[in-house]
Amino acid sequence: MSTRTFITHCRPFDSLRGTLGPESTLVVEGERIVELTDEPREPAPGDTVIDAGGRVATPGLIDAHVHVMAVAHDFWRLAAQPPSLITAMTRPILEGMLQRGFTTVRDAAGADFGLQEAVRRGLFAGPRLYISAHPLTQTGGHADIRPQGVREMVCTCAGLGLVGAIADGDAEVRRAVREQVRNGANQIKIMAGGGVSSPTDPIDGTQYSMAELAAICEEADAANTYVMAHAYSPRAITRAVRSGVRSIEHGNLLDEDSAEAMADEGAFLVPTLVTYAALAEEGAQLGWSAAMLDKLEHVRHQGVRAIQLAKAEGVPVAFGTDLLGHMHRRQLDEFALRLPAQSPAEILQSATSVAARLLRAEGQIGVLAAGAMADVLLVDGDPTREISMWQQPDDGIRLLMQGGRVVRNALA
Repeated sequence: MSTRTFITHCRPFDSLRGTLGPESTLVVEGERIVELTDEPREPAPGDTVIDAGGRVATPGLIDAHVHVMAVAHDFWRLAAQPPSLITAMTRPILEGMLQRGFTTVRDAAGADFGLQEAVRRGLFAGPRLYISAHPLTQTGGHADIRPQGVREMVCTCAGLGLVGAIADGDAEVRRAVREQVRNGANQIKIMAGGGVSSPTDPIDGTQYSMAELAAICEEADAANTYVMAHAYSPRAITRAVRSGVRSIEHGNLLDEDSAEAMADEGAFLVPTLVTYAALAEEGAQLGWSAAMLDKLEHVRHQGVRAIQLAKAEGVPVAFGTDLLGHMHRRQLDEFALRLPAQSPAEILQSATSVAARLLRAEGQIGVLAAGAMADVLLVDGDPTREISMWQQPDDGIRLLMQGGRVVRNALA
């Protein structure tokens, strides 16, 4: 019989209900939880015992919108870098996310199957990756990064998903989806409306025709996956979810009608409030144009209201950040920014069970239960009532376990 790890005297966070359970024991064997019980359990000789000392145990966190290969904020400069260098620069970003308690992330474009495999094999320490490969964009869309007047752009990082796959019309978008699936995409990322960081498309515009959106979603469904869509405006959001899109990324300009459409279609919202806060502070120094900064101001103050509207309609809200380059260090600031719209327990649910459901990984991640991956955090304080443990993760997260392996143990 293989040895087990017993995490005793912990108070488990029930991520489905948003409540704390009684003092319990978590039993881990290999990479999975085999039991969670409030009954006494006797370890066998050779088993490892970790005494939580009454601390709260939570599932590992899930960030449903990251760009781990966005090692700098400037995609034009990144496009000229060799993929080997970008991959090497990704290592500390991945390690930082894991140390902040994120044991799983959904990459919203950039990471490829090679990086995913490197993390799986343990060559890089980091969260397990759900990858999107290249984002799909129409000509002139949010991920078409060619400067105005430039027809063709040479990109040394072409194998990575940092540059959009430009596809127009039924045949091209179907082929583009199939190509991402061929290259291991766990979900398909599309640009369904204008963006902040792209200077040539209006933030409230729509991208892709209804027929193209439907074709993309049909191909994703045929491959047993789904579509996540970058969209801000009510019109872009409604068109996307009516076509079969599963999750709306950002969604700052959501209104009552588009929230109702999301609820009708069973779609998720993935707000990313922290990226706007970071760019509001640093955008001008980073060389953002006046047009880009104007678009940023148009959306950044409306993210909280979008969450409130989504909650009111029963739309599930997952956790996302969308940070770039050195700004990745702000990842956990998303907790504080959401407090006007969600309680600490609701935010933690967004980053655990809700995100797991979005990723179609219910029962596997984002929950402390028998059969789930043994992604476990022991934290100081009560995360259903306050967020101090997330504001100072080096001190607040006392034990970090990913897939049954102890990454960090700072228990006294």
